[in-house]
Amino acid sequence: MTQPRTLYEKIWDAHVVEQRSDGTALIFIDRHLVHEVTSPQAFAGLRASGRTVRRPDLTLAVPDHNVPTTARLDAAGRKLPIADTESAAQLAALEKNAPEFGIRYIDAVAPEQGIVHVVGPEQGFSLPGTTIVCGDSHTACHGGIGALAFGIGTSEVEHVLATQTLLLQPSKTMEVRVEGEAGPGVTAKDIILHITGTIGAAGGTGHVIEYTGSAIRALSVEGRLTVSNMAIEGGARAGLIAPDQTTFAYLKGRPYAPKGADWDAAVEYWESLATDAGATYDKVVVIDAADIAPSVTWGTSPEDVVPITGIVPDPASFADPSKQAAAAKSLAYMGLTPGTRMQDVPVENIFIGSCTNSRIEDMRAAAAIVKGRKKAANVRWAIVVPGSGLVKAQAEAEGLDRIFLDAGLEWREPGCSACLAMNPDKVPAGERCASTSNRNFVGRQGPGSRTHLVSPAMAAAAAVTGKLTDVRELMR
Repeated sequence: MTQPRTLYEKIWDAHVVEQRSDGTALIFIDRHLVHEVTSPQAFAGLRASGRTVRRPDLTLAVPDHNVPTTARLDAAGRKLPIADTESAAQLAALEKNAPEFGIRYIDAVAPEQGIVHVVGPEQGFSLPGTTIVCGDSHTACHGGIGALAFGIGTSEVEHVLATQTLLLQPSKTMEVRVEGEAGPGVTAKDIILHITGTIGAAGGTGHVIEYTGSAIRALSVEGRLTVSNMAIEGGARAGLIAPDQTTFAYLKGRPYAPKGADWDAAVEYWESLATDAGATYDKVVVIDAADIAPSVTWGTSPEDVVPITGIVPDPASFADPSKQAAAAKSLAYMGLTPGTRMQDVPVENIFIGSCTNSRIEDMRAAAAIVKGRKKAANVRWAIVVPGSGLVKAQAEAEGLDRIFLDAGLEWREPGCSACLAMNPDKVPAGERCASTSNRNFVGRQGPGSRTHLVSPAMAAAAAVTGKLTDVRELMR
């Protein structure tokens, strides 16, 4: 009788090329996503050693990190120059390397261009049961459709390009089960912020997390991508959500998804991937969805989460002395005083975007809050950055861009934008940003920037009130 297996174990077992005596295994990689920041050295390494890309048909390249989110073409349709020389060099390198090595390349001005973790699922390039890698830590995002996906370093990018394999140590399994129905104003972003606050930034270290439970199954694929995207913020190697009819409906008809008989065979295989009854996880965390409120971070770690109705915690309230020290340091950086109500914290900047929250449902959720309202006078900078050109086109077809513009927000071109300050979109030193991105590290959105992670609806609420706000008050 076959031993019951988890979703992770099934995908892992199906991809072992060679099991080594030291416990590591050579794993076949089904999909490789490439962007401009972590690939130039990898291509240079291939070129220096005279090697080629082993499976260019399994690799997709798209620029996202460094591309400006302002206009990219002049009135005559010519590409505008990139002012930052390093960014320009990296973008030029990808534009040259991808076709030279036979890799499909989505140009910076193509309609399909966007953030690599938005483009992959959107194009049907990311599929359930596959192994997916990218030189970016938020590759875990693709676990939302049931793919074992994780970030790799530049040397590993070169290894995958050359061999289509990776040498890996198997991870432990962890289940995070969220049961019940989420309340009003509680989104996928609030769920994953609450999870991260519950398990801590190291809670998933050494594990692949499978998110289960009725609250997870109730999410759309876009919501599931948001949850899995931030598995890395809980320390996990990857996040997974079992593919189901919601997943299949999302993928059917996408450009790179299987067609005809291949589709039927693929669905039959994907349906077999769910964790078996009786399978056990190395670690289990159970959360009641009713306990989750619209959430916000107060510190410089994604684990620094409180409900929007909460207060800035006192470092002395933490039992662990190292956490007490970290909290004190975070509050000094963030310019916050213990006991302050989170809803009394003013913000000068708003960022709605990133691979976590830039899909069409995110745009709709934010637009629903700002519709008929105006940006608060103290909000200096508020940008909405769709995750791809296709998201942008869809939003414009629905009139969402007009809603944002009428409210005083900026409507931008797709890209990573202010998530990581590798392009012109940066938050000034000493200023706060209500951001839908995934990390609130020191300087993440620019040197000295102060980031509060929130959902798109919460960011929109902050945009019109000028302070961190319980979005439920604007939904009445």
